[in-house]
Parts: sequence; C-alpha cells; structure tokens
Amino acid sequence: MALIRLDEPTSHRIPPDTFSLFALGFRPFYLLAAFFSVVAIPIWALVYSGVLHTQIPGVWWHAHEMIFGFAAAVIVGFLFTAGKAWTGLDTPTGKPLAAIAAVWIAGRLAMAFGSSLVAALVDVVFLPVCAAIFFAVLLRSKSKRNYFIGGLLSVLSLANLAFHLAQLGIVALDPLKVLHLALSLIVLLETIIAGRVVPMFTANALRGVKQWRNKGFDYTAIGFTAAALVLWVADAGPWGAAVAVVAALMQFARTWGWNPLATRVNPLLWVLHVSHLWIPVGLLLLASTQLGMVPRSAGIHALAIGSTGGLIIGMITRTALGHTGRMLTAGPVETTAYVLVQIAAVARVLTVAAIPAAATGGVHLAATLWAIAFALYAWRYFPFLTRARVDGKPG
Repeated sequence: MALIRLDEPTSHRIPPDTFSLFALGFRPFYLLAAFFSVVAIPIWALVYSGVLHTQIPGVWWHAHEMIFGFAAAVIVGFLFTAGKAWTGLDTPTGKPLAAIAAVWIAGRLAMAFGSSLVAALVDVVFLPVCAAIFFAVLLRSKSKRNYFIGGLLSVLSLANLAFHLAQLGIVALDPLKVLHLALSLIVLLETIIAGRVVPMFTANALRGVKQWRNKGFDYTAIGFTAAALVLWVADAGPWGAAVAVVAALMQFARTWGWNPLATRVNPLLWVLHVSHLWIPVGLLLLASTQLGMVPRSAGIHALAIGSTGGLIIGMITRTALGHTGRMLTAGPVETTAYVLVQIAAVARVLTVAAIPAAATGGVHLAATLWAIAFALYAWRYFPFLTRARVDGKPG
C-alpha cells in the first residue's frame, strides 16, 4: 500500500509563468474587451467626425458593439467566473473557452466588415451559447437565486437577434429602440449585482462601517428602475419621466445607504460607488429627455459611460486581482484608469446636455480618455491574465 509522506505537498502548484489565458472565463474576456474598446472607441470618434464609415449606420455600429461586443464580453467573463463560485461547478476552460472567445472575435470582425445576413448570423451565435452554458450550470446546481441572471442574459441574446432583424429590414422595428432596450437590460443587471456586492465589498474592507440596507426597498427601487427604463424605450413622455424621477430618488437613497463617503480613500471601492451613482443621474436625465429638456444622448451616456464603463473598469480590476491571487489594492495605474473613465463620462454628458457647441469636442475628449483608461488596463493586466495565479492555485 502506498504511503503519503507528510512533508510532501498534497496539491500541485502551477508554475507562475504557465500560460493561463484560458484557465477561467474572466481571463480572455476581460482582456479582449479592453483591447477591443481601445480600438473601437477611437474608430467611433472618427466615424462621428465623418473621417471613417461603417457598413451599417455609424451610431448603430457604435452602440451595438459597445453593448453586444464590449459589455457582453465582460458580462460573460464575469458570469462564467462567478457561476463557478456560486455553484461549485466548472464553467468552460481550456479549448472550449478558447472556442467561445473565437466566436466573440468572429462576431466583431463580422460587424466591422459586413452588414449581410451572414454577418448577422456570425454575430448572434455568441450570447445564446453563453446563456445556455451559464443556465446549464445554474440548473444542475439548483441555484434558483440566480436563475433571473440567466434569464436576463437570454433576453439580451434575443435583443441582439432583434437588432439584426431590424437593421436588415426583416422586421419593422427601430434598431435604436432595440439598442436602448439592450442598454436598459445591462443597467438593470448592473444595479442588481451591485446591490449584492458593493455593500459587501465595502463592509469587508472597512470594518465597522455604518450602512443602511433594506431588502424591500432594494426590490422596489429596482422595480421602479426597470419600469422607468421600459417607459423611456417606449417614449412614454411625462408618465415615463415621473416614474424615472421616482426611480432616480430611490436609487440615490439606496446607493447613499451603502455609505460611499466612507470609501473615498479606497479607489477600489469608490469607483464602484461613484459609478453606481451615475444610475440615478442617468434616470434624471432620461426624465428630462422625455420632457424635452435635454438631448437623449445625455442620459444614454450617463448610463453607458458613467455607470456601465465605471462599474466595468472597477470590477474587471477587482475581480482580476482577486482571482489571480493578488492583493485587493488599486495602485496608481488602476486609480488613473478609474478617474479617466469618470472624467470621460462628465465630458460626454456635460457637453451634450449643457454646451451643445462643444458636443464634437466632448465626443473626442471622452473617446481619448476612455481609450487611455482601457489601454492602461490592458497593459497592466495582460501579464496577470495570461499567467498563472501568483499563489500557484488553478483558475
């Protein structure tokens, strides 16, 4: 009978230089999203200025690619990683994960160089495949608490299909309306997930911090937010504006209850609080839009850059540090990236809402700041995401 020596390690440590890009879902998708946004946003600025042209109307391409390219990659990377933690079951790694990443890349190329039915078919494959994989893990583990997240991912898949059917003229839908609905779904997912993790991260990092939370109030705020976003997409006018104002006030109270002021010396925390505060700001701007007070792009970019971009840069740093075995500390590179994304949001929203003559300059300034922020992430995190965990553990 073989004996186990007590002085021998009982688990295999992975050498630190081992290529590990496909060890877990967050690794390839965080990196792909960062690289893609560094290229796609400056391209959009050039399209906006008339220097370049896209296969489909430029604003459709820009909105589609930031939602179904950039944001979808981060969401899938996060959910594949979180799904394993939530259920204890494996999500794709190795060659299957590489194949899924290749499908995402194929979609980006299809959208860049084609506008045909074939290009649409290539692009729509990614999200349904990922939704099916994620749902299968939830069902096997009976993780009923997270079924709705799989449901949102499935609805996002249908929204992408609807966009392509609309832009090809197959169904009588406004492609921009579909894109607004897709952004709304992402914002809804953000506020649900943030309500779980941001107060928890804050309490864990700042022992004894005072917070106010109420589950019933959270559910009501999220419900009003969902209603406000649906009414905005439906052009409900004053009624939609009224619901958006109520939702904004509730979301502000909810976020303030997490005690954002206590996080001001911790960039890894304040970036999440500040980014979530863009949700009530965005809702107020959407209300103003429905009352004819400001252009609709003000609210859209408050949600797309301030909330979505801010939460993404905050979460892809935090989760990458944690899941590669590093200290949860934001250094100068991370902090600079956080600040740049927030300034980009302010520049884009302020110029379109209050200084229309500077709108073009606002687009270029926001695009430049955004590209630098995610270039910093790609540069800093490339070795983290392509090599093994520093503690030698798998993942």
